[in-house]
Amino acid sequence: MMISTRGKYALRVMASLARQDRERFVPLKEITSAEEISQKYLESIMSTLSKAGLVEGAHGKGGGYRLARDPADYRIGEILRLTEGSLAPVSCVDETNVPCPRAYRCSALPVWKRLDLLINDFLDGITLSDLIENDAGSDYVI
Repeated sequence: MMISTRGKYALRVMASLARQDRERFVPLKEITSAEEISQKYLESIMSTLSKAGLVEGAHGKGGGYRLARDPADYRIGEILRLTEGSLAPVSCVDETNVPCPRAYRCSALPVWKRLDLLINDFLDGITLSDLIENDAGSDYVI
């Protein structure tokens, strides 16, 4: 599994918004400047996040984006699944794929299923609050 630039940027933007006053709409230009992401690329990401209800957007003067929920209510897995699709390490455990015809006799399948569970459990065990609380320079600690 390799997280794309889109997924990494979405996570950075969500963490950036989590550091802001929850009542304030942060202008897109401010986000692009702070996160060093092109405005066009960020518009696409924000559209996805907004349509899914993860962020709220407002147009016009005083407009921008803000989180729709408290940072503690966002799981990293939720954000990455939205932007990446499946987080499955191999296609045969991706629920969106056609079932593998060899699954019933694949000795490696239990390994892939367990790895898929570990990945999702790990990412769902981390919130945006966890990320921003660890901004002081230390790595995220489990």
